[in-house]
Amino acid sequence: TMPSIFSYLSAEVDWCEGNFERSPIIAEYYNTVNGTTLFSLLLLAPLNFLVWEGAGVGNTLPLFPAGIFSVYFHMTLSYVGQLLDELSILWTLAAAYSFWYPRVYFPRFIKSRKQFFWLSGVTTVICTLMSFIKPAFNAYMLNCIAFHLLYLMWRELKKCNDKRVHRMAAVMVVWWVLAISSWIGDRWLCWLWQAINFPYFHSFWHVLIAMSLLYFCPLVIYFDVTYEMPSFKPKLSYWPSDSWPVVVPYIALEEPHKQC
Repeated sequence: TMPSIFSYLSAEVDWCEGNFERSPIIAEYYNTVNGTTLFSLLLLAPLNFLVWEGAGVGNTLPLFPAGIFSVYFHMTLSYVGQLLDELSILWTLAAAYSFWYPRVYFPRFIKSRKQFFWLSGVTTVICTLMSFIKPAFNAYMLNCIAFHLLYLMWRELKKCNDKRVHRMAAVMVVWWVLAISSWIGDRWLCWLWQAINFPYFHSFWHVLIAMSLLYFCPLVIYFDVTYEMPSFKPKLSYWPSDSWPVVVPYIALEEPHKQC
């Protein structure tokens, strides 16, 4: 008989870490713990968007469900947990594309942001329905979307002469490369990590991708300002101070002036 979609270990994906080795109720202990870390770091990523909303511009990015569902998925390895984890990321990306995708890159048949909303929504619904057919392919598809985002970032950086922006983008890419390397390594080299008794690279992915997002979100806002509020000068800053070893990047608006 078909296992319940809410049952433990009913997911199509099982990561390299051994199941129930450190807890009778948590399938993947370190993936779950670092999923909590992911959730904690994602609480910081939307700060820029929340401030933006308070200023009357922009929209908040719904990152929180991705962290919550990641914890649930790795705790249970259930089919429902897998879908919630992957679809929360898909819908977060869809929201990001809908609100912040630059108009200059719209397809020629799209004439307004509203039409682009509909295009993004229909595409996301189709991808959501397809994910129920073969959920295991979702993660690969989502990682491929990252290459398109990096391509867009590269095109924007070519038009920007702010060295702080370029440095932040470089840091973001470094974190992302480390994250995707950990994800791929866990999937393709599991036999090696199990042989040396160190099957924890997917747990590293959680922290590394969250760090990448901490830098990616301010960059999205920076370029959004250059398109939507060209009379202002966005400035990349760090909280609590540029000199601190651990910082949270954010965007500040200075006197009217176009930087990029």
